[in-house]
Amino acid sequence: MGSAVLLRDDFDGAALRQLARQTKDANQARRLLALAAIYDGGPRSDAARIGSVTLQIVRDWVLRFNARGPDGLVNGKAPGGRAKLNAAQRQALAKVVESGPIPAIHGVVRWRRKDLVQWIFQEFRISMDETTVGRELKALGFAKLSARPRHYAQNELEVDAFKKTSPPLWRKSEAGSRKARTSNSGGPTKRA
Repeated sequence: MGSAVLLRDDFDGAALRQLARQTKDANQARRLLALAAIYDGGPRSDAARIGSVTLQIVRDWVLRFNARGPDGLVNGKAPGGRAKLNAAQRQALAKVVESGPIPAIHGVVRWRRKDLVQWIFQEFRISMDETTVGRELKALGFAKLSARPRHYAQNELEVDAFKKTSPPLWRKSEAGSRKARTSNSGGPTKRA
């Protein structure tokens, strides 16, 4: 059985507890408190119990702490999958979208994501989903545009006749045309 990995000697239990109080990250605080128990001479099984993890994970925390200090105990963002298109392929996609389709060659009059999926497969032999193509286009700075729908029987000459016009200018009422104010009971109100 191997020996336990030693903690770095530029920290102690009190310093880690102080850092745990100051941090806003709950997971980092839990890990710092577990390592503080080890600094205080407690067994690693107690540190695992404090952190609610196994001994192997405590060992991983010790290695991360030794390598990068307290910042090594913060959860990092996962790198995600590798991009399907490289930079040259993205530039080719941007150029094709910018220039628009040629109906005789591409068979479409405007690019849809579905059409671009087929184009990417024909050009690069890369199979992609429509949503992935949409994300790539958004990353390249393109936005989805759609034409405003128009009724097929709409007559452009008659549109002006149906448009709403601005209301006429308001005129003040004549002095005698105003009705006298009445109270809720129906009688005239008193003037102050």
